[in-house]
Amino acid sequence: MDNFEDFNSVGKDLYMLGLVDSMSGSLSVRSGDKIYITKKDAMLGHLKKEDIVEVPLDGKGEGDDLAAKEIQVHRAIYKETNFNAIVHAHPPYGIALSISTENKIIPPDMKGQSVIRSIPVVRAKASSEELVKFLPPVFKSGYLVSLVKEYGSFAVGADLYEGLRYTTCLEDSCKIFAVNRSLAPVEKQKRPEHHERRTAIPPSIGVMGRQRGGSRGFGR
Repeated sequence: MDNFEDFNSVGKDLYMLGLVDSMSGSLSVRSGDKIYITKKDAMLGHLKKEDIVEVPLDGKGEGDDLAAKEIQVHRAIYKETNFNAIVHAHPPYGIALSISTENKIIPPDMKGQSVIRSIPVVRAKASSEELVKFLPPVFKSGYLVSLVKEYGSFAVGADLYEGLRYTTCLEDSCKIFAVNRSLAPVEKQKRPEHHERRTAIPPSIGVMGRQRGGSRGFGR
């Protein structure tokens, strides 16, 4: 394998950006009929060459038992698409939004809209047969990133750096989405007060009304 530096560099960036914890996430690249993928519980922020294992693209190989638990998902994506790299991460804001989102997240920022367009949310258990079945068609249909509800993100690309770009873009968009939503209640609270001030009855009219009412009352 001659692209260890790509694994090392992208893994460090994911860790430093808080997109994976000390022993989560997985990276892989396709090379011909082989897949190079990080091992189970590998520390992406501190990868060594022995943390990368080779497995066959078609069918299970000896390295599968050592590979990241998402190996079948990686393999299925490669089989149904032409992408050569996959980045699986655990972005906090992305995961948080996936819990309350039914189908997809539309980035509220211009960068997200131009780079990744939208973020489908797949409802399936991590590393399950459901995920192997439902996630690959998402990328086959043209999406570049996807969130698995309550679990994490998957991004594809021509290489690992492209997958990293889409992953960071996803998290930035989700962070902006979440912050914007958290500010909305504050704006709603201010608007009614402003509205009340604009439509309040002028003091003079209020006084006149009270005086008339008082006169009628005294005349009874």
